[in-house]
Amino acid sequence: MGVSSQSDLLRQLPSVDEVLRAPEIAALIERNGASAVTEATRAVLTKLRGEILKDNLDGNGVTLALSGLSTAIEVELRSALDYSLQPVINATGVILHTNLGRAPLAENVFGHIREIARGYSNLEFDLESGERGKRDGHVDKLFGQLFGKEHAEKNVRATPATIVVNNNAAAVLLALNTLAENGEVIVSRGELVEIGGSFRIPDVMGKSQATLREVGTTNRTRVSDYEKAINERTRLILRVHRSNFEISGFTEQPRLEELAALARKHRLPLMEDLGSGALFDLRTIGVSGEPSVFESLRAGVDVVSYSGDKLLGGPQAGILSGREDLIARMRSNSLFRALRVDKLTYAALEATLLAYVKADHGAIPALRMMHLSKDEIGARAEAVAAELRSGKLVAQVIDGESLLGGGAAPSATLPTRLIAMTHKDLSADEFMRRLRESDPPIIARVEEGRVLLDLRTVFPEQDEIVTGALKAI
Repeated sequence: MGVSSQSDLLRQLPSVDEVLRAPEIAALIERNGASAVTEATRAVLTKLRGEILKDNLDGNGVTLALSGLSTAIEVELRSALDYSLQPVINATGVILHTNLGRAPLAENVFGHIREIARGYSNLEFDLESGERGKRDGHVDKLFGQLFGKEHAEKNVRATPATIVVNNNAAAVLLALNTLAENGEVIVSRGELVEIGGSFRIPDVMGKSQATLREVGTTNRTRVSDYEKAINERTRLILRVHRSNFEISGFTEQPRLEELAALARKHRLPLMEDLGSGALFDLRTIGVSGEPSVFESLRAGVDVVSYSGDKLLGGPQAGILSGREDLIARMRSNSLFRALRVDKLTYAALEATLLAYVKADHGAIPALRMMHLSKDEIGARAEAVAAELRSGKLVAQVIDGESLLGGGAAPSATLPTRLIAMTHKDLSADEFMRRLRESDPPIIARVEEGRVLLDLRTVFPEQDEIVTGALKAI
């Protein structure tokens, strides 16, 4: 195509003003505003100019493109104005899937968030005195009820205090800066973990202005290793729970009770970065080796840090529970203000904790999914598979495993039943792409050339949507 021919084709393109005056564009402007439609029109015309200049469009192609101009503008507009963050169906069987938003929230959370978000609230206002209040008091009361009940049953020391920041890394940062700034923190080499997004415990410690003092070896650390490292600069003993990996074989690690006794002997605080933060006994679902917050505090840990959106089943948050005097020091640290959470997080966390206070664990989706039996999931899987056993899609129900995910109990699995599928005309990767293009997108996993769906993490009311999407494929 010559330069003159390109010029002729470019002259066929209307101006932005001409397009905006077209009757079919008026409805788009009324729904979406003139500014957004103008930008979408400009983007579509720019793309057409680019295709002409690349010799990708001849005269017939330009005519065809111009006949569908209003449709192209509507598509561009929808792409520009649609939310990027959107719901998906998690059929991976990973309950706390970090890439998919971790713990889904309980139904009662949404009503409370709406009440708080749509108007004003007593976030930092004491209704009784009429004076300024503390925002963390709203959840501290509920944590107090949970810990108070637990401590009364076990006949242990005073009820812990609690504060909330925006995630567990922030909680660790605040605690270390408050308790060990310009001093040393003793931690086992086998606990220097890397958490999600390439954040490493030593890096967080460095930002806290505390000095890391490593003891022991990767696989074996004894109480004597900690004791030998204690000196006049020691401010804290830190235990980091191996929540996203485990060491097996020739290993040794002190019990929390031993570290607590050592800390008391030298009048040092003992902190545990628990990470996942269960407020229930995981042994009820057959998972061992993952301590609850209650167990850590009961063992003598002075401060425990943990996440809100992992095993607790609530919103993203970093939670610090422990000795009242230590928590008070963290609350008065200016860093606390920089890391604190907003009213919506408090509303979501308060509503989640209320389910715990009422012992209504089934109201929390993540906990409900963990307690589903293999037979319950299998019955649903058979019902879905029965709808698909025809045509080009081959589906069968097989035994499999679900994962807790979210850096919790890395080796623990839950028995489940999977829908294993192959398509006569599509590779597994192409099949997965088609699932992601569904509305809403469906996220599954591939193993040995088969697409696997685990309904443990699919809400029962979504089974019909999954079935419809699979039939369409």
